[in-house]
Amino acid sequence: MSSVENLDHEAVLEAAWADGGNTAITLPSVDVNAVLLARYDLDREFAFTKRTLWDMEVRKAAEPDFYIPTVVEPHSAEKFPSVWHGRFEDFTRVSEQRLWLDKDTYGTVIEHVRLDHDNQRAFFIGALDLTTPDGRSITAGTGQPIFHVEHSVAGTEDAPLNLWRIVLLTDRPDPALVTAFGQAERDGYLRVFVEVYLRETVGRDLRRKPVPA
Repeated sequence: MSSVENLDHEAVLEAAWADGGNTAITLPSVDVNAVLLARYDLDREFAFTKRTLWDMEVRKAAEPDFYIPTVVEPHSAEKFPSVWHGRFEDFTRVSEQRLWLDKDTYGTVIEHVRLDHDNQRAFFIGALDLTTPDGRSITAGTGQPIFHVEHSVAGTEDAPLNLWRIVLLTDRPDPALVTAFGQAERDGYLRVFVEVYLRETVGRDLRRKPVPA
């Protein structure tokens, strides 16, 4: 994994983002506490802070099959040991994930992860192949483009925002991918990993309120 040791995750994502042939998508920022208040009933009060929202991001990065069960196949994720460089925590993970345009099919996804704990930013850099520390060779699935993602926390300590963007390495921008991500954001509820964190980590029972007519 020597090629990963000096990887500048943010620079790789930004270079891909600036390439006009790629498909770059930024989803709207989410005021998690406002959505929680408007769209859910909880058994006990709870409000996110930037600290707790970042805790969710850190846990999700390490266990994507637990926190994103609608995307990552259960028990498919493998996280390799973290290496720390000051505020940065770097590791690689491999998982089986649903294809963006074919939800019934899974493909192998290799991601080099950097958690910037001071700035509360998480970078996921897709890769074509990987030699694991124990000598196994893993190849990414070919059913969709390699992609890079940033999850981050913004806003204030008591009114945090959940930010998310993705860039898929395509020959030209793909309208079908843009549409797929837009449809995923239209139900008005929190993203599944936030709901899982509330239930399983924080210990709150929650119920979605009906969508207003």
